[in-house]
Amino acid sequence: MKLWLLQARTDLPDNDNPWLNWWDRVHGMVIRAETETQAREQGSLCIGNHSLGGTHDLTPAWLSPQYSTCEELLPDGEPGVLLIDERH
Repeated sequence: MKLWLLQARTDLPDNDNPWLNWWDRVHGMVIRAETETQAREQGSLCIGNHSLGGTHDLTPAWLSPQYSTCEELLPDGEPGVLLIDERH
């Protein structure tokens, strides 16, 4: 089973950006799945419209490469924190 890093894209224009109101939203997650498609589906099911009172349905954003990135986490890479579980 592979690990995937699913994140909100940061290069979107303001007029087409579901993450524009960045507060109280999930912007990334690490998911265990066999394929990128499965990872996106798992993220979408888990988080879905997690916007804590926001008005945007974020489910399509997690499924679409237009609004999010999904990359396999390989054993090699630069040192760094991949996930912070911050709760408010």
